[in-house]
Amino acid sequence: MPEDATAFAYRNGGWAGVIAGIDPDPANLPAATAWAQQYWEELHSMSAGGGYVNMMMEDDGNQRVRAAYRGNYDRLLHVKGRYDPTNLFHINHNIPPS
Repeated sequence: MPEDATAFAYRNGGWAGVIAGIDPDPANLPAATAWAQQYWEELHSMSAGGGYVNMMMEDDGNQRVRAAYRGNYDRLLHVKGRYDPTNLFHINHNIPPS
């Protein structure tokens, strides 16, 4: 399928991975989070450069969202501006209306 046929641009990837820092003790959350972030940073240079937005954390930010959509991001900005100009659907990895 062509990269621009859908919002998801990484159609030629061989695999997808999820890094989850999980511990049953809430006191270990900072250490588990730091471990997961460091692991992601170490692997990222060998990746395609983006990801799948449904596997991203809330605070990953707009740069990661833009990287996830690659060249489709500008087209999605236009769609968002046309169909959701008030940004009603914003409780996600948001693409703000243009």
